[in-house]
Amino acid sequence: MHKTDVLIIGSGLAGQALALRLADRLKVTLVTKKALLDGASSWAQGGIAAVLTDEDSIDAHLQDTQIAGGGLCDPHATRYILEHARRNIEWLIAQGVPFTPDAGHPFGFHLTREGGHSHRRIIHAADATGAAVQQTLVEKVRQHPNITVLENRVAIDLITSRKLGHSEQRALGTYILNTETDHVETLLASYTVLATGGAGKVYLYTTNPDTATGDGIAMGWRAGCRVANMEFIQFHPTCLYHPEAKSFLITEAVRGEGGILRLPDGHRFMPDHDPRAELAPRDTVARSIDFEMKRHGLDCVYLDISHKPRDFLRDHFPTIYARCLELGIDISRQGIPVVPAAHYTCGGLMVDLQGRTDVANLYAAGEVAYTGLHGANRLASNSLLECLVIAESAAEDILSRQAEPLPSVPDWDESRVTDADEEVVIAHNWNELRHAMWDYVGIVRTTKRLQRAQHRIQLLTQEINEFYRNFRVSNDLIELRNLVLTADLIIQSALRRHESRGLHFSRDYPDLLPKAVPTVLVP
Repeated sequence: MHKTDVLIIGSGLAGQALALRLADRLKVTLVTKKALLDGASSWAQGGIAAVLTDEDSIDAHLQDTQIAGGGLCDPHATRYILEHARRNIEWLIAQGVPFTPDAGHPFGFHLTREGGHSHRRIIHAADATGAAVQQTLVEKVRQHPNITVLENRVAIDLITSRKLGHSEQRALGTYILNTETDHVETLLASYTVLATGGAGKVYLYTTNPDTATGDGIAMGWRAGCRVANMEFIQFHPTCLYHPEAKSFLITEAVRGEGGILRLPDGHRFMPDHDPRAELAPRDTVARSIDFEMKRHGLDCVYLDISHKPRDFLRDHFPTIYARCLELGIDISRQGIPVVPAAHYTCGGLMVDLQGRTDVANLYAAGEVAYTGLHGANRLASNSLLECLVIAESAAEDILSRQAEPLPSVPDWDESRVTDADEEVVIAHNWNELRHAMWDYVGIVRTTKRLQRAQHRIQLLTQEINEFYRNFRVSNDLIELRNLVLTADLIIQSALRRHESRGLHFSRDYPDLLPKAVPTVLVP
């Protein structure tokens, strides 16, 4: 058993930023599924959106966010997060993050532009911003005497007071599987923070790392937290299509710097779909690619930036240039084969602007949480920004509070379970789940498709829950249990929305309703 002031589950930008902001005054335990750098934050290529010049404004950023979000962004939450952007960028610079410099720029750093943005406002570190930010923070996290890092730990479920027979519900910590020893550990904390990321692995094709299995959303829901807008799963339009390129993203900034989407015959098709062409928001571009692929029976389309000089491409997109070259694709001479892939979970556990959930002493930050910023479709490069701002405000809230004493908690009981007899059941259910979600709950939906998916998910849920009750937990079983619950929440939410808005496009309800209302599910 391990006790701490603050338990943070997840080591992406939200988790690490929060840990560093708390650790000078509190004992923090940071738990991560694999290693500290294995989350989705490290994979972020584009950058962080913030108003950093006099030509730009908060109102312009707010308008861009609302347009991309299909009118469903919460205006108060959105303004709050955008107004706190610059100070958080300055905090990252003070930590030593090596953003790409630009001596001729008044802010001193190069700003790029991405789809849906009316100004150049994306501060970045070449085309590997997430990695640069995370590597900088990891060094500080590892060196801080008040931060304990527990790697190779997968959270099983939250420990709550109601499970101990109390009438009020508050978070007390979590049971966690040490995947190196296969033992379940008990972690108790005055405050617990879910910073577990999204749920991209619920789909067959995703840009997300293997760790994105909806763990925090599922754990929070089981503990009594509401979720909102789970139907809005963002499909990134341009994931590299190559058998050896697992989940490799081609950043939005390639289109921002002049990349053109073409069919195999060279036809530029985006102007046929939207006057903003390649700079339309992600939902429009993803649907357009999906339409063209289905219409022509294509495996992929091509993102062509070969008209730019080779030196420009090496300077601006060194990671993409090198990775494509490894695979035999010279982006200075040919188009990059791309397909849409599940990328970002716009909904999640409902939180306020301090990151507080419906359960006392339980916070959520980052992709696992729903603040109201992203609405029906996340604007490019607003995600890392949200991580930073909510981490800052959650830290302020936790530091302002007086911790309650922790009750005694029983250890994990394995006395009535056995080792699994056939692990193949988990592998089969995992594959069936991801195929069903891809086929029936993808970029374009119908009520019949959603009902088919729901039927399959219900059968899978029964099998998985029976398996969970009878056998010892494993990493794969924990993740599958969380994924199937998250999939059910996505389908429930999609069936409730009788319109097409943002990332949710239904053939049965192709029009917008006059009023934009979030979809809220209550446990």
